[in-house]
Amino acid sequence: KKEQPRTPEGFLARNFGMAKRNRNDRRYTTSDIFLFLLLLHTAGFNTCCRALTLTMGLLKVGVPQPWEKSKKNLRYIRQAGVRQFVSTYNRVKHLKGDELLWGDEIEYGVFTVDHENKKIRLSLRAKEVMDELNEKEESHAHRVEGCNWVPEYGGWMVEATPNRPYSGYTTDLLRVERNMRLRRKRLLTALKENEIAPTVSTFPLLGAMGDDGSVPPTKVGGPVTLSDYIGDGIINPHPRFGTLSANIRKRRGEKVNIRVPLFRDVNTPEFENLAVAPGSNGCCGGDSLQLWRYGKGDVSREKYGNGYVVVGCSTSSRDELVNEFGESATLEKWLVDVKCEGCKGLFYRSAPNVIVPDADWPRNGDIVVGSEIPDIPGWIRLQNGYYLPLESDDGKVQFLRKVSTTAHASNPEKRRLGAATPLFRSGDTQVDPILKADGVSLSSFLEDKLSLEPPQPAPSSSQAATAVMTETPSSMEVEEARENVRAAIHMDAMAFGMGCCCLQITFQAEDIDESRFMYDQLAVMAPIMMALTASTPVLRGRIADIDCRWGIISESVDDRTPAERGRLDGSVEQPELAGKGIRRLYKSRYDCISTYIYQGAMNGSDSMRESLKGMQNRVLNMYNDIPVPIDEESYQLLREAGVDPALSQHIAHLFVRDPLVVFEGAVEEVDDETQTEHFESIQSTNW
Repeated sequence: KKEQPRTPEGFLARNFGMAKRNRNDRRYTTSDIFLFLLLLHTAGFNTCCRALTLTMGLLKVGVPQPWEKSKKNLRYIRQAGVRQFVSTYNRVKHLKGDELLWGDEIEYGVFTVDHENKKIRLSLRAKEVMDELNEKEESHAHRVEGCNWVPEYGGWMVEATPNRPYSGYTTDLLRVERNMRLRRKRLLTALKENEIAPTVSTFPLLGAMGDDGSVPPTKVGGPVTLSDYIGDGIINPHPRFGTLSANIRKRRGEKVNIRVPLFRDVNTPEFENLAVAPGSNGCCGGDSLQLWRYGKGDVSREKYGNGYVVVGCSTSSRDELVNEFGESATLEKWLVDVKCEGCKGLFYRSAPNVIVPDADWPRNGDIVVGSEIPDIPGWIRLQNGYYLPLESDDGKVQFLRKVSTTAHASNPEKRRLGAATPLFRSGDTQVDPILKADGVSLSSFLEDKLSLEPPQPAPSSSQAATAVMTETPSSMEVEEARENVRAAIHMDAMAFGMGCCCLQITFQAEDIDESRFMYDQLAVMAPIMMALTASTPVLRGRIADIDCRWGIISESVDDRTPAERGRLDGSVEQPELAGKGIRRLYKSRYDCISTYIYQGAMNGSDSMRESLKGMQNRVLNMYNDIPVPIDEESYQLLREAGVDPALSQHIAHLFVRDPLVVFEGAVEEVDDETQTEHFESIQSTNW
């Protein structure tokens, strides 16, 4: 084709699809002038384009401190991380109308195919492939659509993103598949003839091939992982990844322990003489689904060893109410029932004995969710970050009464936000006529029971809202719940989890409010998406009885000490660690969320805003019903800085963890007002 003339107009036509203008037509737009000015700096044109490219990921280059040396800096980094969050929050909290931007990240595994010996091994050329691709991207930076290539945990893994984010316009939806195809095409250009890079969630033979599992070969074991199945040499050489692996193991006090239920086939040898719970045949009966309770296997490992794991069943309430130590697996609930003349409820406290009069306080008949504070008898900390006393100072008036964890209440804020199903109506509301006709009392619904007896006289509002706790699972029931034993696939290194690949999405919302709303909504949708895309049925060369990678990754980075996992026998306080290493933590640092953080926008008419007055100063605590350990010191700092209770609780929950990688010369040298390195060191490893 005839080349366009070497003029600014011709450049625009060639590179931006713009028609050449008539030389007599002087109606240039602002964008034309801007692009023309860029042309005056052609030598720096590629640099200009790169400056407009937003990349994802947080990988710092430096010299990591050894774990024992870094421990003395952990407390400073945690405190500085909170200060950095507050500084950033104050800087952006009033921003509105940011552009919605988003992008996807796809992780690939590069494998070598040995056709002659019919073997597939890991190809440890990821860095070489990534560097070659990024160099090519530099030479094509003038193109509208491009890719960005970044390291991932495994020496065989490459992560790719679009070189510029997608916007909120529907036309950008057409870019997604096009860019994914572009990434795959470009990746294939950097592979050798005997290499492949399928988008699979895991390498099925990882840890099953001994020293012969990679190209070049790597010897099993090493000082980083101490693994019995994989070698340190398969980890990406970037200093962050090896340090993460070693420090997780050192903080935990032992190697990570991953035990996944093994699929039971007709001749699976591990099941031949396996003793199982009576009547179960090692399976859950009826319509019940097997539950692998990842991250909760210390008791079963001590009892059965690494080759077995105890599973639960989805229809058993015992699995929901207790964990393997017999502890409550959910938070406790209390009925607000202030028995004094004229008393309507309780004011919240931002700390014991510090009243918060402007928050929408709970009324008599409401149910609140929280936990008792061991160090402060007579007080509970709620899931919305506030505190309430159990009784009056003189002990003569009881304020709160413990109720069943299955009880529900019609809290005023739930009605004000529009949730008005029969299940959540209080006793002073008319019972659904259908329920009346069927002879089913509302209170029995709230107790998770159906009664065939004639309806009883209408109870008081407090009775209709709850059922008093009268029983707990017996020790025998707890023991029976533990005894559904399955053979397990055992793994012992971070690589088994972080060596998994997936597709991830990152969003920039228009403001903090929308970000928090999206966070809560995506938390509900994400498990559905994961179930629809589950694709991890083979681990260490064996067929697993699960097909999702989530629990594997969770256990692969579980750095909790024995005390944090619930084993108090022989536990020693470590003052450098968060919570001195003995605070009870119910989850790995890679797991599902523990609390919702959106509180409802203060938009709408004046009357609507007035009806929601006080809502911005609390969490909708009826949806937050699992334990949320927090760092109390961080929480108080956040509240004093003006951060609302919901967000303060979320951040303080992140800071029950320790930073895992500390770099030399980057501790007190970091400016808390302008940088976020210490915040990100904890935020980015709360997966």
